[in-house]
Amino acid sequence: MRLTRVAAIAALTLALPMDVIAQTTPTADPYAPGREIIADINRIVTPNGVQEEFVATLGGAKQAISVRGADRDNPILLFIHGGPGAVEMPIAWSFQRPWEDYFTVVQWDQRGAGKSYRLNDPEEIAPTLTLERYRDDAIELIELLRARYGKKKVFVLGHSWGSAVGLSVAAARPDLLYAYVGMGQFINVRENERVGMAWTLKRAREGGNAEAVRAIEALRPYPDAGPFTIDQADGWRKYAIPYGSLAAYRENANFYLRAPRLSPEYTPADRQAWADGSVFTVTTLWPRLADMSFQDVRKMDVPVIMFLGRHDYTTPSSITAGWMEQLKAPKKEIVWFEHSAHLPMVEEPGRVFAALLQDVLPLASEGKGGKNDG
Repeated sequence: MRLTRVAAIAALTLALPMDVIAQTTPTADPYAPGREIIADINRIVTPNGVQEEFVATLGGAKQAISVRGADRDNPILLFIHGGPGAVEMPIAWSFQRPWEDYFTVVQWDQRGAGKSYRLNDPEEIAPTLTLERYRDDAIELIELLRARYGKKKVFVLGHSWGSAVGLSVAAARPDLLYAYVGMGQFINVRENERVGMAWTLKRAREGGNAEAVRAIEALRPYPDAGPFTIDQADGWRKYAIPYGSLAAYRENANFYLRAPRLSPEYTPADRQAWADGSVFTVTTLWPRLADMSFQDVRKMDVPVIMFLGRHDYTTPSSITAGWMEQLKAPKKEIVWFEHSAHLPMVEEPGRVFAALLQDVLPLASEGKGGKNDG
């Protein structure tokens, strides 16, 4: 299926035209020399390091996994990407390498997304695209990682859509985690849409953008009633992004979306699967998320750390901040990124790395007896 306009290739559901996505998959491959250079720079050469890719069957679907770290004795950090379908594996080269000195970092292309899109028949897995299935896939993956690398617990970092998966994992299996880290956290889908639309309307009115005002108001009664499709989500986000809802102080996400061209882990064919899988997963899954909410979750049995961009109106940070006020957990903390919107790991990579070291990594020592238990 090809769409002329679709939301969601990066972050939660981004209103990006299909021709923008297609730019990531040129017929020629002028980026190959650059990928070779980056691959050599990022190559793990330490004696106890790990750098491997493999395919795991999770919930009956084959899924692509990448594992990288300078010391396999370090704790595992599982990054659960957003979208749905917005894989982080081909973008991670731009920010992840410093993390790998302190964590063994796992990137996972979820069912129907990225490299995993080509491993399964989309028609067969379409009915399985539910939050519960993604949650259980993640739990299966954590169990696999524990056995493969000799770990008792892991860290989970969920970004955007992946934060819904990650928070679901933390609620269901806190025994598997040292801590849960949310970035661009999803709490309540309908409230998310209400707040984001209202903010965008305000900005459009202030800027005299009559076209945006008319288009967004025409979406009503979304998100409260009527069709809940990616077209509605796209209908306001395409106006929000130029105001910095996705990346603070930027009018678009090109700096992020072009990064896969230089990824050592992604070929042109993989990038095409990234685009196709994003369309497939977000159009299939988004209507099923209409009533997804963690608003009534008041207690977690694992530390919860939120990395929130002050300017994020893709998944508005104010909703998560309010939820954190009523949450009871062994430890809870919000780390604010004052110059970020929805993509702090690439907007403020140094500060995200510092927060991982200062606020997250110590929790591994608090939750285990020795280093090799990481």
